[in-house]
Amino acid sequence: MLLAIDCGNTNTVFAIWDGQQFLASWRTSTEWQRTADQYYVWLSTLMRLQGIEAQITDMIISSTVPRVVFNLRVLADRYFSTRPLVVGKPDCLLPVDVRVDQGTQVGPDRLVNTVAGHDLYGGDLIMVDFGTATTFDVVDSDGAYIGGVIAPGVNLSLEALHQAAAALPHVDISKPQAVIGTNTVTCMQSGVFWGYVGLVREICARIKAERDREMRVISTGGLAPLFQQSEALFDAFEDDLTTHGLTVIHKFNKDNA
Repeated sequence: MLLAIDCGNTNTVFAIWDGQQFLASWRTSTEWQRTADQYYVWLSTLMRLQGIEAQITDMIISSTVPRVVFNLRVLADRYFSTRPLVVGKPDCLLPVDVRVDQGTQVGPDRLVNTVAGHDLYGGDLIMVDFGTATTFDVVDSDGAYIGGVIAPGVNLSLEALHQAAAALPHVDISKPQAVIGTNTVTCMQSGVFWGYVGLVREICARIKAERDREMRVISTGGLAPLFQQSEALFDAFEDDLTTHGLTVIHKFNKDNA
């Protein structure tokens, strides 16, 4: 049994993979202060509530928050007697090349999404991840990661508006019924929603023009379903893209040990 952990800036996902399918996945807020003991109590309680009796033998971690990794390593050692693979570390092999400027460190989540996208859809992809940041990752025809784009995340933009302009309230993102807002909330929602629709469309169009080829656009992340409904921006949506990529990387390392 594999425990795949995707640790983002805002949330961390724990998923149990039995070699064929995910038995369950759970989400918690990312907090670097959380100890290995706290992780285990939380995880074992959820497993028991869902009647899952999984014997974890392997663990793989992708983390954009380096301070979290130490306690996750302790969790693996203390409670599962295993040494976890950590994406981005030298001992964690990738089944795809990374072709970026020398010395550049690519976020592990972006590498994992590239691996997952190539495994599911082949090459010539644009992976759009709606997380704390909105990232665009470009996958070459052979599956290699060749760069991308980073923009502020949707919720981050809304929070910045609220904090920087005293008169503007905190609002939740949703698709407005009309472009022209008739009150402050709908004005803000329209600006952010349609602004991001335009951002995604324009960046993807420019990437395709720069690459001079047809490319499929795959979306993932918490807010991706909201934008999936609009304007045919994406060719596909993958809810568990990152955790799928972690299983592919884990298998590749096992096969090449």
